[in-house]
Amino acid sequence: MDKLKHYRQIIQEVLTEHSQIKPAYGEIQMKLLFDVERDHYQLLRAGWLEERRIYGPLIHIDIENGTIWVQYDGTEVGVANELVERRIPREDIVLAYHSPLLRQYDGFAVS
Repeated sequence: MDKLKHYRQIIQEVLTEHSQIKPAYGEIQMKLLFDVERDHYQLLRAGWLEERRIYGPLIHIDIENGTIWVQYDGTEVGVANELVERRIPREDIVLAYHSPLLRQYDGFAVS
C-alpha cells in the first residue's frame, strides 16, 4: 500500500473511532466529513448543551504534499499521538495549530 493511501486509511479510522464517543453532556451529534479527493478530514460536533449551541470541529486534518497537517485537535489524548501509535512517522505530521516558530520544539515536523 502506498504511503498516501495508508495515511488516508489511518486518518479515517482514527476519526471514525472518535465519532463513536458520545459527549457526556447535551444533545450533541458527531459528524464525519471526509473529502478524499482534496485530502481534508474533519470530525464536527453539532447540537445543544442546555441553551447553548455547540458547533465546530473536534478534529481537522489535511494531507498536503504527503505530509499530515493537524489543523485543529480538541481531544485530550492528542490525535497526532494516535497517528504515531499507528506507525505514522512524527516527521510526516505537522501540528499546524502551533506557531511556525514553536514547531521545532514539539517533536513533530516543522512544515
